Amino acid sequence: MKDKKIFAEDIVADVRKDYERRREDRKPLELQWQLNMNFVSGNQYMQIMPTGEVEEFGKQYFWQEREVYNHIASVLETRMSKLVRVNTGVTVRPFSNDETDIQSAKLSTALISAVAEQNDLPSLINDAVAWSEVTGSCFFKVTWDKDLGEKIGTDKEKNPVRVGEARITVVPPFEIFPDNVCAGSLDECSSLIHAKAYPVSEIEERWGVKVEGEEVNVFTLDNASVAGGLGYNASVGNVIASKVDGYAIVIERYTRPTKDKPDGELVITAGDKLLYYGGLPYVTDVQGRKGFPFAQTSCIKKVGSFFGASVVERMIPLQRSYNAVKNRKHEYLNRISMGILAVEDGSVDMDNLEEEGLSPGKVLIYRQGSNIPRFIETGSVPADFTYEEERLLSEFVTVSGVSELSKYSQTYGNMSGKAISLLVNQDDTRMSLSTTSLRLCIKRVFRMLLYLYKQFATQKRLKRISGENGEPELTYFTGNDLQCEDLVFDTQDDVGETITERRNMVVELIRMGVLTEADGTMSPRTKIKVLEMLGIGNWESAKDVGETQRKRAMRENLSLGKESLAACPYDDHDVHVEEHIKCLLEDSVLKNKKLYEAMDAHIKEHQMFALAGAAESQTFAEQNKND
Repeated sequence: MKDKKIFAEDIVADVRKDYERRREDRKPLELQWQLNMNFVSGNQYMQIMPTGEVEEFGKQYFWQEREVYNHIASVLETRMSKLVRVNTGVTVRPFSNDETDIQSAKLSTALISAVAEQNDLPSLINDAVAWSEVTGSCFFKVTWDKDLGEKIGTDKEKNPVRVGEARITVVPPFEIFPDNVCAGSLDECSSLIHAKAYPVSEIEERWGVKVEGEEVNVFTLDNASVAGGLGYNASVGNVIASKVDGYAIVIERYTRPTKDKPDGELVITAGDKLLYYGGLPYVTDVQGRKGFPFAQTSCIKKVGSFFGASVVERMIPLQRSYNAVKNRKHEYLNRISMGILAVEDGSVDMDNLEEEGLSPGKVLIYRQGSNIPRFIETGSVPADFTYEEERLLSEFVTVSGVSELSKYSQTYGNMSGKAISLLVNQDDTRMSLSTTSLRLCIKRVFRMLLYLYKQFATQKRLKRISGENGEPELTYFTGNDLQCEDLVFDTQDDVGETITERRNMVVELIRMGVLTEADGTMSPRTKIKVLEMLGIGNWESAKDVGETQRKRAMRENLSLGKESLAACPYDDHDVHVEEHIKCLLEDSVLKNKKLYEAMDAHIKEHQMFALAGAAESQTFAEQNKND
């Protein structure tokens, strides 16, 4: 028992030491992220000090103009609005043309769509895009939560036991510590630390270990009166580091599998307590290997750095210069409007003049024999201010990749539609690195989801999924029914495609006859997909009878061989025979004698129903003819 206690203390000390070392290595990046967050929120009079802190610098003179003209925020809003429109849908591609593989791929595709909806993935993507655009990187964490899903019983303490479901969470870069900040990606890291502050009560509830609270550094929002001008102050948002009590940092250190530890290693500590020690719990890597449950998206890939770069970093010098030009310009206007008064020493009451100034109708009394106070000529605002202001605005476009067309919906003079289209394509091209990173990240998340269900769904479970026509379906499956490897994107990157453009494209395809059959008609399945693409809805209540018959036949294909099925008199026997014969001709069925015989007998039963129905119809027709 003593040796076990000493081992736990050594593990906790090692993890804590490793965490502090990684935290120190990452500190320069963390200061830059904090500076970026302040500039986005409007506190743009901050700088990174040599002491390793982000601090604000004050006014040099009381009359100095220090307003903030935040172009960074508007650029980020435009970029984020484009990124959240990226099509992240994926489809699982079957291994072969075998009917079992096709159905497995369809089930896998429907499952990841259902789990994504269950976790509100669009909202998570919004959060991840915001973190990625401001700091340069963001992470998704995919885990298995045994407390989610359908209730299947109770334990000894009468607590509910559930089947479990996958959970997707967004992890800011402040919580991720790689073993090497110069690693190119997650795949190049041998270990990774996820450190997050939890209330001590939640730690005790989740892990069953009581931990002493400690002072934890967190970022909070505050108002800072660092802006303003002559005679007034303005408050802006300030992102500052502060300490909170009653929390403890939970450190999760993930280590990849090695020859000595084929399952890898996961150590979870909080304070001086060991919460968990064992192998990696989740199969998340390709080919069913255990790995990190994380996926990374980056704003801009940074060579030689684990974390990405943010476009905010590039715009900070421009934003500082723009603020300086606008404020110096307004200071010049203040001099022109208020004037600079030259007064001979002792000629007037200086206290009264400084307090009240030269108000309209004021009677100015000056000493007899002295010079009359006069205004010094200040001239007009130099044109250089305007030129520099316009040049800086154009540099914002160059650095950020967001033009006035995307930002303000403004064009340059009388532009043709083709020229506007070229500008839109240029904006989309500049953002392709960010959109590609996001799509690949979500693809990795979906693959990890399938691996988790394949790992934990060992018993048959019921799941509500969306069918081919959009109607909800309840289906039973196990992890063995899923495919996890071959995921492909539904469409190409459509960040610049609007709803109107998509609808026009669908209408044009219909006009060209691409979506119609040889006889000029459109199949019911195609009609529903067209309505869905046009935004009218999938009309899940308007089920097509033929489609329902086809799906029933496909379910029978999967069940035959496992159980005996009888043909139903209400089946559309022609549709069933067609689907069953297509399945019968597959190599896997032809090589399985028992399955082949069961399928053959079932097909013949449908054919007998069809012949009996045809004979009955013919007899009925002859009787009507005689009558």
